[in-house]
Amino acid sequence: MIRLIRGFLVGLVLAAVPAFGGGGAVYIRLYTDFQQAPPDAVLDSIQDELAKIMSPSGLAFQWSSLAENRGNEVSAQVAVIHFSGHCGVVNSATLNSQSGALGWTDMTDGAILPFSDIDCDRIEALVRANLLAKPKQEQEEVLGRAVGRVLAHELYHILVSTARHSSQGVAKPSYSAQDLLSKSLQFEQKESDELRRYWSDLVTGGF
Repeated sequence: MIRLIRGFLVGLVLAAVPAFGGGGAVYIRLYTDFQQAPPDAVLDSIQDELAKIMSPSGLAFQWSSLAENRGNEVSAQVAVIHFSGHCGVVNSATLNSQSGALGWTDMTDGAILPFSDIDCDRIEALVRANLLAKPKQEQEEVLGRAVGRVLAHELYHILVSTARHSSQGVAKPSYSAQDLLSKSLQFEQKESDELRRYWSDLVTGGF
């Protein structure tokens, strides 16, 4: 989902120039801001699912805490991701199940900004019935996988700089519980090609 912002002022300065890691790899740096720190198993699953979805297009990510940013890190591109709510399995009926977007990315004056929000509470509310039916040792991994898919969707908007959605796959405009719980969810070919072209331009300095 795209959120329109008018009169937006960015007070955070992040360096975004071609940066090569070990072996010549180019990385996109994700600055994360969690309202509540997630369990390790959830965070690992988010990262693993994002890599699984994005790696076919060649994309690679480095994760950093926004709170620890000192402005001296250099990356090929950056994105700032805020995770609201409790990004862990909540065994409580009081979980906020208010309907609404699972994630959104900011846009102003027609330009996509590298700032996204992921609503962990809404994601968990959507999959909660199925999630709690799974063995306890699997629940955090499954929740992290669902969050990772929403994150991949928002990063598609940022990296390709588009508000467009696809009819199927990761870039579809809305998700069902089954979309988030299925064993695999990938981009359709057109969106995958767009990401691959983005990555090629990033690596070769074609922007």
